[in-house]
Amino acid sequence: MALSPAIIHAVAAEPVSAESDVPFTFVITADMRRYSGPGEYDTPHYFRGACESIANQGGGDFMISPGDIDPPAGVKWTITQTLGITYTWYPGVGNHELPGEGRELYYGHNMDWLRSYDYGLVNPGPSGCPETTYSFDHENVHFVMLNEYCDTTGDTVTDGDVSDHLYDWLVADLDGADTEHIFVFGHEPAYPQPDADTGRKAHYLGESLDKYPWRRDPFWDLLRERGVAAYVCGHTHNYSAVKIEGVWQLDAGHAGGLRDPGAPSTFILVHVNGDIVTFDTYRDDANGGAYTLMHEGVLDGIETYLPLIAFGAPMAAQSLE
Repeated sequence: MALSPAIIHAVAAEPVSAESDVPFTFVITADMRRYSGPGEYDTPHYFRGACESIANQGGGDFMISPGDIDPPAGVKWTITQTLGITYTWYPGVGNHELPGEGRELYYGHNMDWLRSYDYGLVNPGPSGCPETTYSFDHENVHFVMLNEYCDTTGDTVTDGDVSDHLYDWLVADLDGADTEHIFVFGHEPAYPQPDADTGRKAHYLGESLDKYPWRRDPFWDLLRERGVAAYVCGHTHNYSAVKIEGVWQLDAGHAGGLRDPGAPSTFILVHVNGDIVTFDTYRDDANGGAYTLMHEGVLDGIETYLPLIAFGAPMAAQSLE
């Protein structure tokens, strides 16, 4: 495995061509929220259980979490307790990190924490959210984290949107990307989906990026035009993997264990091996039990058929092309 990126405080960095293609794995978790950290939820039935299972699968090289991680200090604590104090974590902003919308020590503490977090050597975001929107390269992959609550006036000012300001920054960032693969992360889905296993209806339908289709659609067109392998989100607590007009949307569901009985707790391992990107999705039994491999597929590199293994019964891949 490749070494995790060095931990250096976020600074302006010129995009660097990722010429290396050493195989590596990264982990996706989301929406674990307060079911982490020391105290009553520090058991295998909550986020700790997901992290312990991730460790059992080799840990990956780093973890990325697209939001609803309040309080982020608690999530970081559980990660370091289970995956090691040097393990690299890239957090993103969800609606529950906004002031007054989640568990916080004082009004605005979660955003203060995220603004001051050490993201490593990353390209900073636009004015309004230079700390909480960022991008970086690792081996032959370019990663982008969007704060979808950002516009010119601040980093907590929209209700979930790809503002023109954020879109313009993303265009410039992708213009500078010189890697084989690209992943873009943001908290809210562009196209909310039902849970792949339970069939639970899509949460926040009409209340996510799809609330503003006149900005969602150009955003999705940009991802397709730039060859983005996948847009990765959370927010709904439902796990899904769908290919929409040539771009995969991975909704990571929730990694909170028993926090939401309507959908099994989930984490995703993404494996990058040269020009091929594959993924394995692990879910618990929705009762705080052990995590097992439920879904696997190919995201980039070859024409894709995505087998979905739903509690032992294969399901057809969903496509909205």
